[in-house]
Amino acid sequence: MGLLAVVGLALIVMYFAFPDFSNKLIMSGEASVGKVLAKVGILNGGTGSNSADPGPQQAHFTNIDGVVRVKKASSSTWVSANYTLALERNDIVQTSDEGIAKVVFADGTSYTVKPDSLIVIQENSINAAQETKVAVQVTTGTVDLATASLARGSKSQVQVGEAVASINADSAAQVMKDPRGDQAEILVKKGSADVQRRDQTVKLAEYEKVDFGNQSAQMIKSKEIRPPFLIAPRDVDTVPVDMKSKEVTLSWGPVEGVRSYHVKVSKNKFFTGSPVLDQKDWPTLEMRVKGLDPGVYFWEVYSSGDDGKESVASVRNSFTVVPKGENNSGILLELDPLVQHGHVIEVRGRTEQGARVMVNGQEVAMVSSEGKFSHFTNPLPTGENLITITAQNAKGGVNTKQQTITIQ
Repeated sequence: MGLLAVVGLALIVMYFAFPDFSNKLIMSGEASVGKVLAKVGILNGGTGSNSADPGPQQAHFTNIDGVVRVKKASSSTWVSANYTLALERNDIVQTSDEGIAKVVFADGTSYTVKPDSLIVIQENSINAAQETKVAVQVTTGTVDLATASLARGSKSQVQVGEAVASINADSAAQVMKDPRGDQAEILVKKGSADVQRRDQTVKLAEYEKVDFGNQSAQMIKSKEIRPPFLIAPRDVDTVPVDMKSKEVTLSWGPVEGVRSYHVKVSKNKFFTGSPVLDQKDWPTLEMRVKGLDPGVYFWEVYSSGDDGKESVASVRNSFTVVPKGENNSGILLELDPLVQHGHVIEVRGRTEQGARVMVNGQEVAMVSSEGKFSHFTNPLPTGENLITITAQNAKGGVNTKQQTITIQ
């Protein structure tokens, strides 16, 4: 303690004796920390702060499901994707037919690479004026991308075939390249974009799309109908059901100019294999689905126009079916404060002996003889996240609690 006091006194004396040198030293330390955060995409270099060194930046995975592979530009071999693997210029990301991955860049732009897709990172850099440039080529498959609040002069571009789309700030788009043919399309879901191909430039607003092929002379622009907003069950909801009917009610919001809806329910998050439900031409905004055994389900809805043309899929929600007990709140469920490990959250608590516990649809591996449990979530995205914890006993008693945590 005495040594610390002496060091502290020396620092105070140095600050007042050499104020210019001290301020430079403090600013240097702050800048160094900011640069490290910007490198991994936690701090947005496009905000105008001097937090990132000019030059190439790194992108990182924030979600990996199924089989996802990466081929580094400096290597000729494929490796399995993981959360510590940094992505740089000319790296290739490939998903299997049951794989999906989310990649976040230093400027906050995110790419969700859908199953059976391949992308190439063409550019991820920042200049001395803190202007960012992100460019990705979609070789095959489908990606959903979203941009953040880009700084003035920054660019976020996606290339598919001969077309290059410049995605504006706070926008979202879907890009598709048919691996079995030469057709491609770019659809704006939010905000706006400018698409350039050969000598043609097309401006796209929300739910406008361009289609083209290698043999097409021009891009064809069209207006698309919107998918509905899913109301219930909400994502990662737990739904207690009567075991006689095993019935769950799905509901969604209306879409103007829509004739009917196409509803899909699956036990597979990638909607591969035989679906639980695949109902087209549904006329109302609500559907009662029977025969759902306890477990995790995924559902999505498409809008269908008068010409039979469908929208893109809505947001995909998951829900967990559990048996409905006589007293759902009777089972014990006590939670400790959430523990954050970066983007991973540790959930700890106590329930009844022999009970099952699920966290965001994932079953906790072990509940002790005293009812204590601990579970680590998958890496969560930056922002506000809802964590749902459900305990269930053999008698059908259920208790569900939800907590919100913000990842910065």
